[in-house]
Amino acid sequence: MKKRIKRKYQAEADLDITAFMNLMIVLVPVLLLGMVFSQITVVEVTLPDTATAAQVGEEQNQQLELIVRQDSLEVNYPAGNRVKMIPRRAEGPHNYELLSLTLQEIKRLLREKNIDKKDITILSESQTNYQTLISAMDTVRSYQAVVAASVVDAELFPNVSFGDATHSVGLRAEPGGDS
Repeated sequence: MKKRIKRKYQAEADLDITAFMNLMIVLVPVLLLGMVFSQITVVEVTLPDTATAAQVGEEQNQQLELIVRQDSLEVNYPAGNRVKMIPRRAEGPHNYELLSLTLQEIKRLLREKNIDKKDITILSESQTNYQTLISAMDTVRSYQAVVAASVVDAELFPNVSFGDATHSVGLRAEPGGDS
């Protein structure tokens, strides 16, 4: 005799996703609010003080300048005394690598004299394009150095001021002066 096993008829359970939907309704806005859509870096720059520019004293003479011209970059320290003129490459942008090396050497020499200089004035001609100014500013603020097997940004001259290169002519030391 065969025994019949009676099974109860079980209705198939409905899929209840209400709890999951409630979780998504809360989780999606929280994740969206936490996203960074754009990251903006703000760099504080200053204009040269007009009272300081009018003085012809020791403080003015100790100013570090970068003059950005169409065909060259000029590094002056103290103001009006050229340290290096870096001609523009035949094709492409200015030679920012050589500018960085020049500024690193100036920083090293200043440290040897126990001078902690952090400011620089970038003087540019009126027709200088925006990308050239930004590249020059990035170059004078820091450089990449290897410390303990990792690359870090080392500080050069983070306090940047801007000025007009045509007005810098009056700041230059005259020939025969005590420069």
